[in-house]
Amino acid sequence: MRIIKNIVDFYIKSSIHVALAVTSFVKVWSLEFNSSLSIYFYGLVFFATISGYNFVKYAKAAGLHHRSLTNSLQAIQAFSFVSFCLFLYCLFHIDFKTIVGGVALSALTFFYAVPLFRKTSLRTLAGIKVVIVAIVWAGVTCVLPSLENGVPFDTDVWLTFTQRIVLVLALMIPFEIRDLKFDELALSTMPQQWGINKTKIFGIGLIVFTILLEGFKDVISAKHISALSITSVVLGFVILISKKKQSEYFAAFWVESIPIFYVAILLLFSHFLF
Repeated sequence: MRIIKNIVDFYIKSSIHVALAVTSFVKVWSLEFNSSLSIYFYGLVFFATISGYNFVKYAKAAGLHHRSLTNSLQAIQAFSFVSFCLFLYCLFHIDFKTIVGGVALSALTFFYAVPLFRKTSLRTLAGIKVVIVAIVWAGVTCVLPSLENGVPFDTDVWLTFTQRIVLVLALMIPFEIRDLKFDELALSTMPQQWGINKTKIFGIGLIVFTILLEGFKDVISAKHISALSITSVVLGFVILISKKKQSEYFAAFWVESIPIFYVAILLLFSHFLF
């Protein structure tokens, strides 16, 4: 059991799980717009997510304690380096427009982690942390695929982009509730400002708004509405049962699995029901 736990912990802490979640959202875009993407693009998103998340999470710790890193953190460092090399390899097979868009999102990620002025980074600015994360996720999973495949930025693309921002904001609520006992008051997170119950109500409102936006699209698909609705119900339930004292894997594994569940349902509907 100890070995299994170590494997699961490495899988989560090395950001493989979150990378699969982001890549799943890319696949959702591909299915929605009936536009195939190359294996290099999926690789780019997957390995860039691992590199970016691990940089944000561990760069400071590695810089301050590089001589006394734990074995697990050293393994994550090595894995991150390999992932970054694979990211660079995939980058050579990507359209230039996509690279330009990716640079903009990478800059946002960099300044999210690295202080701009003195000790202030974007993640420490009051109320802005979740918004930055949501914009980056939406940009990577909606804007970059559109640039890569030359899909026109019409109403449906922008509605999907907006949906993704809203859905990611809702996804982050269980994490915000979990971190309530750790976050500094200056961060002004949603639970800090509104309390847990009002934050949950806000999360449900975000989910409803996401579903409503689907009705404004020019191309409306029964399978996409069905998959989004089922995923939204699951996410709503997860938000409602979220609390400050969570199990070790509740947010980091189960909540983070919702985008993977989303694409699995959509694939099921695409191949068997519609």
